[in-house]
Amino acid sequence: MALPRVGIMGDESHLPVLPPPSRSTTPDSQDSNRANWMSHKSLPQAVQPWLPPPPLPVKLAPVPRIGEVAPLDRGKRLQFGRRSKCLVVFLRCVGCAFARKTFLQLRDISSRYAGTITCIAVSHASERATNKWIDMLGGSRNAQMVIDQERAIYAAWGLSTASSIWYVLGPSTQVRSWQETGWLGDQVAGAIQRGEGEDEEEVVVVTGTGRGRYREGKGKGYGGMEKRASTMSTIMGGLAELELGSKWQEAGAFAVDGRGTVVWGGKAESADDVMRLDEGVRLLLL
Repeated sequence: MALPRVGIMGDESHLPVLPPPSRSTTPDSQDSNRANWMSHKSLPQAVQPWLPPPPLPVKLAPVPRIGEVAPLDRGKRLQFGRRSKCLVVFLRCVGCAFARKTFLQLRDISSRYAGTITCIAVSHASERATNKWIDMLGGSRNAQMVIDQERAIYAAWGLSTASSIWYVLGPSTQVRSWQETGWLGDQVAGAIQRGEGEDEEEVVVVTGTGRGRYREGKGKGYGGMEKRASTMSTIMGGLAELELGSKWQEAGAFAVDGRGTVVWGGKAESADDVMRLDEGVRLLLL
């Protein structure tokens, strides 16, 4: 294949690219997207991130502007204000080298500013895929993980499926993809298929104002994860199958001050856009 010659390396070179679906949220377009997506359900997990994600479960909101109040998602999972300064990162997909760079920035900030800034990473991959990836990166330290597999939180912050194929396959993006070595999608998919990462572990998820817990189980069922996956499939019409997330998902990062106001951030301009989180930190510390 010629793909490696244009910079698609590692787990970025599995198959011809499927273009992202339309953002239209009309019933006809959603039915068409569902039918197209479900026709690829039998593909291996390492290949599935190339598929477009299922339609958003809620209406896509605009990306919040600087000075606006931080959005509130429908489940109120992320709440801000109450003097809590937060840095929120929305990841592209598990295994992505650029998502890795962004997360490592966030993790470092979570250690340097522990007790001052709450660092939150939102993932649309499954719990077990996200946790396996984080484990491969050496843990999350003080950065807190929020799993949003249906992408309702992403939608509240204006982040959806990329509207253009160039978001992923632009020439400059492909050059940078060629240069990166941090692609871990194959390893995460392989570990999940082998059943690794099943030790029971309590995971704490912290939002801007609250703390929640769930258990990642050991052995069959992943500590109730099969039940949660079944519930998610029911909610999403049987579409919750992209365990590692989708490469077509837009990424973003935002800084929210103690009053709940967005003071920095926005949507990543392309798949390789690693946003400078230190700028958000600087504004939070003013």
